[in-house]
Amino acid sequence: MSTPSSPALRPVDTGDGAVIHLASDRRLAVEHWLLSTHPRPRQARAEWAQHGVALLPLGTLFSAVRIPGPLVQAIAATTDPQELDAFLEDALDGGPVISDPGGNRYYALVPASVPRTWRAAVDDWRTQDVDVLGRGSYLGVPRVDAVEYRPLGTYWSVPMPSAAVLCPPLTVARLIAAGVHRLSEIAEDAGRQSGIRSVTGAGDI
Repeated sequence: MSTPSSPALRPVDTGDGAVIHLASDRRLAVEHWLLSTHPRPRQARAEWAQHGVALLPLGTLFSAVRIPGPLVQAIAATTDPQELDAFLEDALDGGPVISDPGGNRYYALVPASVPRTWRAAVDDWRTQDVDVLGRGSYLGVPRVDAVEYRPLGTYWSVPMPSAAVLCPPLTVARLIAAGVHRLSEIAEDAGRQSGIRSVTGAGDI
């Protein structure tokens, strides 16, 4: 199986001894890296061109943690898409995240080994509607330049900064734990308020 190799990044000398890489080169390297997961990279590229999203197999170069939107919204204390994107970028140390607004969920891209090495945590997360997708699963990955919120289409909530740069599993685990805790607090508060209204209503009879 032939796969496209990542192009060499062209460094730019700033004149003061610092060397930077052009953003366009980084995006191209990310594109080639993502396409290399597909047995027929040209097919995936065609899907990007035609549909804006390509189905890529997971479990080889990366896996994905599917996180429900309400969990993220609870800990971020907002439902604004741009604010949520900024929150995730900060919370996950700039690791790549794909947003699916139509399904109200996020996919944090993590190392391919996570479904195996974090097995116990993965089993616990399922009770919170969090799932880890690895080998045998496919993910709809948007074009690398799809970085703006779209109400119905997937986009990069947090773009992949460079080829092969993924979310650290521990930061993802901490985000999930914080979200679960916050949702529990919200449910408890709602229960107390409901109880107060019930008591107040009964006293008015």
